[in-house]
Amino acid sequence: MIDLQKIDISDFLPHRKPFLMVDKVINLTDDYVETLFTIKQDCILVDENQFLETGLIENAAQTCSAIVGKSYFDDDDTKGEKNKLIGFISAIKKITVFDCPNVGQTITAKAKLISRFDTDAYSICTLQCKTYEHTTELASFEMNLVIQEVN
Repeated sequence: MIDLQKIDISDFLPHRKPFLMVDKVINLTDDYVETLFTIKQDCILVDENQFLETGLIENAAQTCSAIVGKSYFDDDDTKGEKNKLIGFISAIKKITVFDCPNVGQTITAKAKLISRFDTDAYSICTLQCKTYEHTTELASFEMNLVIQEVN
């Protein structure tokens, strides 16, 4: 089992500041992930002290990629050293934004794997994700991601 306390998310996502929209993975299984992200004033996707809709989408995509990416890493690989991945949103099937959080708030994204198709070259997945600030639902998404291993 992966020790989530030892994971530095930047070892597993290709994103770097200012475009890293996940601070911490708090739960991760083969078909579910939960992440935290605190909105900071210097975040590239903040305008007038509010996290933009595009920020919510990117946070959801980065959260969802953890489910797919997990299968490329061994449980003892807490540094992301054995494999390097690239991924991108191939489709957003549905998106509903109820509200955008403000600077200083911490959002929780909860995603689950709906379907997955693997080839030798890449994985295509459909995932659902909901984003919350405390217990208030901010947004819900259904999207497809493509993940590819880079040698």
